[in-house]
Amino acid sequence: MRRLALFALIAVATPVLAQAPDPYLARVRKLLATTPVIDGHNDVPWEIRENKEMPRDVDHFDLRTDLNKQDTDFARMKKGGLGGQFWSIYIPGEVKDSGYARIQLEQFDIARRMITKYPEKMVFARTSADARRAIAQGKFPSFLGLEGGHAIENSLGALRIYYELGARYMTLTHNVTLDWADAAQDKATHGGLTPFGKEVIREMNRMGMIIDLSHVSPGVMSTALDISEAPVMFSHSPARALSDHKRNVPDSILVRLKKNGGIVMVTFVPSFVSEKVRQHGITRAQHRSELATGFGGDTARLSAAMVAWDRANPRPPVTLKDVADHFDHIRKVAGPDHVGIGGDFDGVGGDHIAGLEDVSKYPDLLAELARRGWTDDELRKVASGNIMRVLAENEKVAARLQKTRKPSTRTIEELDRGPKM
Repeated sequence: MRRLALFALIAVATPVLAQAPDPYLARVRKLLATTPVIDGHNDVPWEIRENKEMPRDVDHFDLRTDLNKQDTDFARMKKGGLGGQFWSIYIPGEVKDSGYARIQLEQFDIARRMITKYPEKMVFARTSADARRAIAQGKFPSFLGLEGGHAIENSLGALRIYYELGARYMTLTHNVTLDWADAAQDKATHGGLTPFGKEVIREMNRMGMIIDLSHVSPGVMSTALDISEAPVMFSHSPARALSDHKRNVPDSILVRLKKNGGIVMVTFVPSFVSEKVRQHGITRAQHRSELATGFGGDTARLSAAMVAWDRANPRPPVTLKDVADHFDHIRKVAGPDHVGIGGDFDGVGGDHIAGLEDVSKYPDLLAELARRGWTDDELRKVASGNIMRVLAENEKVAARLQKTRKPSTRTIEELDRGPKM
């Protein structure tokens, strides 16, 4: 009894030691004070459009407040050292409408109104110089990235107008194969790019619009690298060697990025990052399909059965360290000049990786890279140096090409379909 009392007295008298600060995190925060993160992909404009309470209402979706349900607001952007963003102006490739242009223009409108809503914080950026100037002034440069070439409706004129409206990259496809380009997650019907697709690449080079190869097939990646005179980007894709997802970048393409000068901006989608999670998803889908067939359309019974299956078969964990593995792999294969960050925040439906739940978490990721031996120079490149270089080099290529090349008037009918008989 006396011994227990003595232990209790010692426990009360012993002060609780404060956790020592993480020197790697401190190092990263100091670095981000001068070289902030510029992220390649964030879906806030689509979140505004799809908001259940007030769809398309930019005023309702206020980045000055802690939105809780979303991944992005100013307080967390500041905490995360996020100093610039390519906002995705995505529209689904599956949409059935009068055409893609109306919805795409509405997304330009939403994104640009969102940016102009915060003049004390945000600057609408069109060039690398705009970004450098905004950062020097303590403001947030906001670029636009057009996600999905279906939006141009097979028109180079539409492509040029989207550039004039501010799109500084275009993801050649989303999840649907186009008349001129194969998507990674759809049937490959062209073996990459058609002649018109190749003309799209040349016209993007002439304008200075970055070619984004996230979402496209390996054939499109390869053909684009054959043709492009400017560095390409993957706005939100990890390495396929670590997770064999169709959305990821094969090593054969990573090797070619050295010559091209391009960049892979690693994203934080669990099934893209973790092979175990990807396999779990395949198994789950197969099981659900088998149950659906056996239950003959009884959705209530199917739902209950899947709840039980999920309880018995939890998804494997995926953490920040798994994401860091992709950075390590890309650095090993392509080099530190060819990797960046494309978090896809507000685009994953709340399905977050542990340790990377919102835009405040970039320092934790960079601290993990520092812990693994990445130098300050390499971390600056990852944060924003590499994407700023890619943007500036696209501008230089465009300035050169515009001296000798006029806007293309070629059409898909002329290049791919031949003359009408």
